[in-house]
Amino acid sequence: MTSILAALVFVAGFAAYFVGRQRATALAGANPAEMHSRPSYHGFFGFLIVVICGFGALILVNLVSSYQMNSAMMSTIAERLPSSSNIERQLIVSDARALAVGAVASASDDLRQELAASFARMANIWAWVRVLGVLGLVAMAFLYAQNKVSLTWRARNQSEFLVQIVLGVMATIAVLTTVGIVLSLIFETLSFFSKIDWRIDKFLFGTTWSPLSGVHSGEMDADKVGAIPLFAGTLMITMIAMVVAVPIGLFAAIYLSDFASPRFRAIAKPMLEILAGIPTVVYGFFAAITVAPLFRGAGDSIGIPIASESALVAGMVMGIMIIPFISSLSDDVINAVPQALRDGSYGLGATRAETITKVVLPAALPGIVSAALLGFSRAVGETMIVVMAAGQGANLTANPFEAVTTVTVQIVMLITGDTEAETAAGPAFTLGFTLFCVTLLMNVAAQRIVARYREMYD
Repeated sequence: MTSILAALVFVAGFAAYFVGRQRATALAGANPAEMHSRPSYHGFFGFLIVVICGFGALILVNLVSSYQMNSAMMSTIAERLPSSSNIERQLIVSDARALAVGAVASASDDLRQELAASFARMANIWAWVRVLGVLGLVAMAFLYAQNKVSLTWRARNQSEFLVQIVLGVMATIAVLTTVGIVLSLIFETLSFFSKIDWRIDKFLFGTTWSPLSGVHSGEMDADKVGAIPLFAGTLMITMIAMVVAVPIGLFAAIYLSDFASPRFRAIAKPMLEILAGIPTVVYGFFAAITVAPLFRGAGDSIGIPIASESALVAGMVMGIMIIPFISSLSDDVINAVPQALRDGSYGLGATRAETITKVVLPAALPGIVSAALLGFSRAVGETMIVVMAAGQGANLTANPFEAVTTVTVQIVMLITGDTEAETAAGPAFTLGFTLFCVTLLMNVAAQRIVARYREMYD
């Protein structure tokens, strides 16, 4: 129903555009210079006002209906099961919704059947409210836009004003979303630390990671929430990936931009960028099935034991995955260096290699640092390759030939485990907040480097 209404809103918007433009053209007649705005602006104003009103009404009705139906069902559950937890009530509501639409539910009893019937009745009522409200407001907006068509109507000014409002709303949503994510991380982190008596030092410097080992007793053991093995594993795999990706990606970018022929560049660059389109799960299979046995066999042949799941394998494959990001961005920024700098260097007698190392790379350093930072963030946030190639055990080791795990893998394991979400959310959000802080600090440091070199070449 919602998708159909959205399509009807767009149809009404296009109808308002064509009708408004046609009416404005007819009013202008043989003297279009007498109109304040061109006919296309009259049509565009009609399109904007209809679409904004239609989607605004659709979003508002959906939010209100969802809140009202959830509140009604949660109140009923609270009356029937006063001792139930919030997560249990949400599960019952989810089952009732599934039963109402004929989907598979985790359980079915009298309470769930009653809630499903109630949900179906409320959904039917709100469906009519949604249709009448959206279509009614769309019709009113359509008539308003057509009545405004006149020789003196400032359609261009009003259209630009509406566009500014839409852009402002989008920017506000983006900012509020970021703020909401950060606040949720902070609140859940504070809640987690309160459960371990604010022993932040145990989390930051502890070496044993098993946060859910004592939840059956209702308490978390502060001695088992040490995240050092996770941070060490994340850093080790990321550094291996960057050691592989940065030199190869940067050298490939230098060759493609300054040494390769146009024909070779036209073939090689798209082939290199194909790596960016391969799903990470494919890289994980490649690491587990091909690279890991290869490394293990090579290690056995020279007497070095390499585990089937190791940081080296995960880092190598992750580095291969990151190569196109660094190569493509570095190639773009190297090509963006003004040709006058190269010509000046050649005019002073410098060779091509000297020009690249002494002039081009320093001038392109801000972009290269940004590319490396993007690759670093990609490596830190990768999960599938680590799960399939590096393991899931929190092993504190400096040996890249052994199995390790990362922060993102542990977050996934906590959230998708059998433990209640309210219990597992604390450690998971705390790991996420710590990773966020580390990434933010690295971004700040990289920006300072970029700003210093940009000043030298501006």
